[in-house]
Amino acid sequence: MKLKQACFFFLIVLLSASCGEYNKILKSTDALVKYEAAKKYFNEGKYNRSATLLEEVVPLLRGTAYGEESIYLLAQSQYALKDYTTAAEYFKSYYTAYTRGEHAEDARFYSAYGLYLESPDPRLDQSDTYKAMQQFQDFLEYYPQSNRKEVAQSALFELQEKLALKELMAVRLYYNLGDYLVYTFPGGNYLSCVITAQNAMRTFPFSKYREDFMYYVFKSKYEMAIKSVDEKKEFRYRDVVDEYFSYKNDYPQGKYLKEIQKLYDNIDKRLND
Repeated sequence: MKLKQACFFFLIVLLSASCGEYNKILKSTDALVKYEAAKKYFNEGKYNRSATLLEEVVPLLRGTAYGEESIYLLAQSQYALKDYTTAAEYFKSYYTAYTRGEHAEDARFYSAYGLYLESPDPRLDQSDTYKAMQQFQDFLEYYPQSNRKEVAQSALFELQEKLALKELMAVRLYYNLGDYLVYTFPGGNYLSCVITAQNAMRTFPFSKYREDFMYYVFKSKYEMAIKSVDEKKEFRYRDVVDEYFSYKNDYPQGKYLKEIQKLYDNIDKRLND
């Protein structure tokens, strides 16, 4: 029991000494003292302390021999704290100021990867996703032979798929709304579904959701054709037939083929009649 109390007391003393040392450094007016302490804290895994100190001294060390290393260390500290958005800003500041710096490649990669990690659910605003994609593209352009090339390409493709999924969610919404809302232009939600899906296929031609986009184009055109006025029916029926063969040629074993085949047979019968 006495041994436990002694260990606890010793631990309290160590913590007090550590906090006292840190507070003393915080109050110091010597930028180099704070910089050296920040490096020490970073190496010890005390990233909050290193980030706090570096945020104070980075502006003071700009233009000195310590400027480059200090801002990179600050970016690393924020990244270690998982504040990826702030880290990305500091990494960007680093490679913008030091285009040929020792850590330029790492800074470009981690700036992009931090934004990739911050990329939100497809249902939310995708500003960080677009920023991450642009930074990965820049990274691959600057360092085409980088040993991180495959990681960057994989992350870039994953972000593209997230944007494609966001578009698919919009496509599904338009289709499900159908005739629910009254539009001032012909086709209404079904036409919006077609336009959104076709744009998505042009933007993401290799997406795993391409079959889904083609399916909703076919289904929307089918609905527009069935509900069309008589003078437009034949034209729209033939448009549906074209979409049927496009889907069947691209996905002969497609997951929607049975459903599409049944709807096509109905259209084909109407044309023959």
